[in-house]
Amino acid sequence: METRIDDCYRDGRFAELAFAYAPVGLVVTENRVIRDCNHAFSEMFGYHPDELKDCVFSILYPSDEEFDNVRDRGVKQLRETNTYWDERIMARKDGTLFWCRVRGHSFTPERPLQRAVWSFADLSEIRPYRDLTRREREIVSYLADGLTSKEIALKLDLSYRTVEVYRAKLLKKFGASNSNALFQALGDIEGQHVVRKTKA
Repeated sequence: METRIDDCYRDGRFAELAFAYAPVGLVVTENRVIRDCNHAFSEMFGYHPDELKDCVFSILYPSDEEFDNVRDRGVKQLRETNTYWDERIMARKDGTLFWCRVRGHSFTPERPLQRAVWSFADLSEIRPYRDLTRREREIVSYLADGLTSKEIALKLDLSYRTVEVYRAKLLKKFGASNSNALFQALGDIEGQHVVRKTKA
């Protein structure tokens, strides 16, 4: 149902207007299921809003593994601070991948993903997507979090040597001499908006 702008102004329903027409993607979730989203969010992903309602969020990720990985990374911070933000690769309806800045707030911090609201900003104009395999995306994501090759190997159930081989191939693929140069080649993903690994 379309939000009637004149009616909202007359009745003082400004929150409804703000949600529907905010120039950033907004989505309300329950246990990682999309309960409602605004126009900017659905357009960003190439869907009509009604196509996304009551869908599991995994349809917007390049793979189920990445969907699980993001969950695992965000839950601890949401419990501790009730907020979360990062930059990640998402998938549009047509299968194209793009970088996205995501921020979240939980209404149920004791169970962070039970009920939450999220904002999504398309970073395509400032960070074009570079072709990476799913495993390369996982490794780059963990490198950006500050994990060592040994820590990444444990997370992905790989050998340390395998992670080192992937890292070396990534450096060669993008003509980078170290991880910082790799991040710059990928669009400066080491910038201030990437959530870093927190110290235990």
